[in-house]
Amino acid sequence: MGGVLILGGFLACGVALMDALLPGRYRLTRLWLGLCAGLIEMMWLPALFAFALRFTLAAQLLGLGTAAVLAALAQFLSRSAFRERRWTDMPVWLPLALVVPFAILCGCLQYTHILRPGTDGALYVGQSTYGDLCLHLGIATSLRGASFPPTYSLLPGALLGYPFLGDSLVTSMLLGGSPLAFSFVLTGTLMMALVGLGFVILCWDLTKSRAATVIAFVLMFINGGLGFIYALDGIGRDATAFREIFTGFYRTPTNQPALNLRWVNVICDMMIPQRTLLAGWTVLVPALWLLCQAVKERQVKLFVVLGVWAGAMPMIHTHSFLALGLISAGAMAYTLIASREDRVGALKCFLVYGFIAVALALPQLLTWSIPQTVKGGSLKFRFNWVNNDGSGHLIDGYCWFWIKNVGLIWLAMIPAALCGRRGEDARQGAFRMLGLGALCVYVVAELIQFQPNEYDNNKLFYVAYMAMLPAVGWYLVGLWNRLRGLRWRALLAAAFMLSATLSGALTIGRELVSNYQLFNVNEIEAAEYIEENTPEGAVVLTGTQHKNPVAALAGRSIVCGTPSYLYFHGIDYTDQYQALAQMLEFPADSAELFEKYGVGYAFISSYERNDFTVDEDWFRENGQLVYAGGDVCVYALDGVHGNSTES
Repeated sequence: MGGVLILGGFLACGVALMDALLPGRYRLTRLWLGLCAGLIEMMWLPALFAFALRFTLAAQLLGLGTAAVLAALAQFLSRSAFRERRWTDMPVWLPLALVVPFAILCGCLQYTHILRPGTDGALYVGQSTYGDLCLHLGIATSLRGASFPPTYSLLPGALLGYPFLGDSLVTSMLLGGSPLAFSFVLTGTLMMALVGLGFVILCWDLTKSRAATVIAFVLMFINGGLGFIYALDGIGRDATAFREIFTGFYRTPTNQPALNLRWVNVICDMMIPQRTLLAGWTVLVPALWLLCQAVKERQVKLFVVLGVWAGAMPMIHTHSFLALGLISAGAMAYTLIASREDRVGALKCFLVYGFIAVALALPQLLTWSIPQTVKGGSLKFRFNWVNNDGSGHLIDGYCWFWIKNVGLIWLAMIPAALCGRRGEDARQGAFRMLGLGALCVYVVAELIQFQPNEYDNNKLFYVAYMAMLPAVGWYLVGLWNRLRGLRWRALLAAAFMLSATLSGALTIGRELVSNYQLFNVNEIEAAEYIEENTPEGAVVLTGTQHKNPVAALAGRSIVCGTPSYLYFHGIDYTDQYQALAQMLEFPADSAELFEKYGVGYAFISSYERNDFTVDEDWFRENGQLVYAGGDVCVYALDGVHGNSTES
């Protein structure tokens, strides 16, 4: 209950803050921006106090108190401002018809994909969270009581350069007493609903068209490309292939690397499993809205708010921050070129925005992002994303790769960016501004690989796609009107939308029925024992399996985590891995290593026994067996080799 109160308190403060800062906006817009602002405050304010107090309940309460003071001060200073009382100028049914079903779907997927309890006592997840969830669980549970800046629980001593503030939302709720799975599901569902609502508001404000908003929303969240063609071809040759889409592991039409299908559905493979991206989009969509409004109205206050908003983004999601920066650069270029008057004033507004954003972001980038990226040697030239085989040759033809992945929508983007009718200069300007910004993102993502996993550049491509969809929706509505009188108009439109959504719909259907065991009863009980009976700073000797209950559920540090996380974060783990193997296989000869890494406990399960030749006799004779269940044994190593289990 305490965790819910902390979350609710920050959300209320955010709503009050944005109500005061933007009083003339519609109430629904202020509510949406306020909820997003509350999440930003919940991510950042406790973290700032954690540098002095560690990430404790005291830091959460001081952060909440600061948010309350900011909200009260803003309300006091704007007490005489006019408050827009209307909820919105769009039809009421529009956000209800789009966002409510979307939120229900997201809540269902969050529940089934994040530590869903089974009748056998085990914990289950969905297909898309089977790989990534344990990383986020480990960050959230290990931040409890952590000193700042925090380190990886998967590699003690290594600075946590991965954007962790989206997971710290869960930690704040844990410190308030909320359960782990509940905290993930609640915050995840809330963020997904805010992304959906924000996208509706953004599209409506840019198009003022019900049809364009609906089309853009559907294309955004049921995206998938032409992968269904390959699936249907397989069904023609093998009748069981259709069932395989819903039962096989990654057999959906949106994610089959062997076929070079990599444009995954954003709900299933991005927003659900990748909480950092989800938190980033929760902040990014309002930033895009603020950017459009600021350019349109030339209000310095909006540019100031946008600067602060953007400056908070790097450690929420660095890719979203970079994408926003590129879109802003394109927007500035278009504004200066297209402006017929007061270019100096426009430039000053952008400089104010940029100065504030860079001033707030630079310490984050210098402390976390740049050292990890540069030190890991991640930056490199790579043309055409994953369509490049690494030797400079393209796997598919350039245009065909994008058409089969993104779909026919890809062909509509250029005319959509240029669309507009006479007398609609503002709308046309907004489309072209975002179009130029999206082009900046697209070009950079096409030429530069930012992380060891080239696939991660999709986090940039999706932002370009998102920025283009309002114009695409508007263009398609205009095309529909221009085809009035054509006999087959409805059939063509239906075929286009089916081709754009069938792959995504099949993928969503697959995720709804997916079910995989993540932790069995013995692993859960062992993690509970470790969490309740070991100090927060304890280091536990385990294997490198990604499904590690010690790191994920108990939140304790381990000597070396899975390479599937560490390698793709650009971290050198060679020494720790060798030390881990040495301590498990030759513990009698590893006195210096046990002391060097401060190992106080050993967790031995079937994973450790299968991956290493564990000298378990040594642990039985020299350690104290404190937990045994099924194939899992936990040994306390107090006093062994001079180490201690005391914090």
